[in-house]
Amino acid sequence: MTSTLLLTILLMIGLFFFIRGSIKDRTEIVTLACQDNEDNILSYLRNYFLQRSYQVKAIDPDKNKVTLEGFVSPSIFLASFLSFLAGCGLFCFALVLSMLFKTEYIYFVGLVIFAPLAGWFYWRGASRVEEVAFRLDAKTENSKDTIITIQAHRDELIELQSSFPFSYTVQDD
Repeated sequence: MTSTLLLTILLMIGLFFFIRGSIKDRTEIVTLACQDNEDNILSYLRNYFLQRSYQVKAIDPDKNKVTLEGFVSPSIFLASFLSFLAGCGLFCFALVLSMLFKTEYIYFVGLVIFAPLAGWFYWRGASRVEEVAFRLDAKTENSKDTIITIQAHRDELIELQSSFPFSYTVQDD
């Protein structure tokens, strides 16, 4: 019975870190090499991010860098899903405790009322202002490519790469 309790506690620890990881910052930097004109790329990127509700925060002409920011709202589905997972985990924990202490499980089922805290934790931590920064480096005499360096949330970068109309290659850093 104690082994079941130990495994359940380990699963609860995993669930805790899963819920905590739902609000982790996942900012990444991607460098793309594109053969198109700088003006076309810059125009596309500006329009793309404006359509996704980002506003221009700063423009640094010396570094050829544009910084945008936008509010990222939390997902209702993910908040509900995390609350559901926490409810399942707490219910299982309550069943194991009731078997361990040989009582009616109804006493421990009260732990399930804490399940919505997982959704609240996510909702509070996931709503934040995200920053996107991109820089265009001019074509060099050795290369015909324009180098684009973009720093943004991982999901935003995946979405951008899937809809990017220009042919490009990902550069290794």
